[in-house]
Amino acid sequence: MQIAAPYLLFLGDAADQLAAKTADGIARWRPQNVVGQLRLPGCRADLGLPDVTLEQAQSAGARTLVVGVANRGGVIPAGWLDTLSRAIELGFDLAAGLHQRLADQPRLAAVAAQLGRRLFDVRQPDRGFEVGTGLLRPGKRCLTIGTDCSVGKMFTALAIEKDLKARGLKADFRATGQTGILIAGSGVSVDAVVADFISGATEWLAPANQDDHWDIIEGQGSLAHPSYAGVSLGLLHGAQAQALVLCTEPGRPHMRGLPGRPLPPLGECLTLNETCARLTCPAARVIGIAANTAGMDAMQARRWLDDAADLLGLPAVDPLRGGVGPLVDRMLQ
Repeated sequence: MQIAAPYLLFLGDAADQLAAKTADGIARWRPQNVVGQLRLPGCRADLGLPDVTLEQAQSAGARTLVVGVANRGGVIPAGWLDTLSRAIELGFDLAAGLHQRLADQPRLAAVAAQLGRRLFDVRQPDRGFEVGTGLLRPGKRCLTIGTDCSVGKMFTALAIEKDLKARGLKADFRATGQTGILIAGSGVSVDAVVADFISGATEWLAPANQDDHWDIIEGQGSLAHPSYAGVSLGLLHGAQAQALVLCTEPGRPHMRGLPGRPLPPLGECLTLNETCARLTCPAARVIGIAANTAGMDAMQARRWLDDAADLLGLPAVDPLRGGVGPLVDRMLQ
């Protein structure tokens, strides 16, 4: 799958900033591939990029309109179709990571076929997988896990890969979601894999490797989230990771999409993940905490991280504010 850059990031009518996390990830980690953002009326997300029209983006050289919204249910609203269809007419390819496929939209499929444009549905696996075996395999692996959805698991994994490579070590980011795939250029969207094959797909994604090589596997969902724990568990078993990084967002009022249901305590989530991970990797251990402290000032964030480190006896960092060096130090011990 070769998606042509540069991209125009389509935010649609995103309900909040978090709903545009796909676009945000691309803009942050591949800024050289982005010419701007396109927002519809009512959009409540803003990446701080230039707001451009389809015509302006075309003049700037954009070749693919990327749907940068990860909405609940992964649907393509009818209100987007005029813009998406117009983009194809102007010569853009379309790429999306939603559950609902671009190729299944009759209007878009017809225009794309007529004009020879490509529709990339990156969430849909383009191959089959075997069931997982749980057999021990060589190589080192790190998996980011979470207290909830959308707490920074992908960002943390990418930051760890970058830190390892900066130290001259062998490392590869392994994408398991639509944003990660658009950043890395390859991967498997595990939440679109039939449940029986999630662990096998993850074993395929991060196969046996050299003893000094690290696969940094992007986590999905949370074992503590009633809606998505199944995906998280299959990924955890297939990753067979020796190192786990627990990601969280301090102060979040409830589990994403589940008002009234609080996030689990850090220690409780840590224990649950280690217990489940050891089914396929007896050496699995949480090596640190990665927190998204964007909602705190610097002093509050420092106090929270220090308290978390004292509580669990592990390094606690905000990857954006202070980097992931302490986590990587712990991984390499």
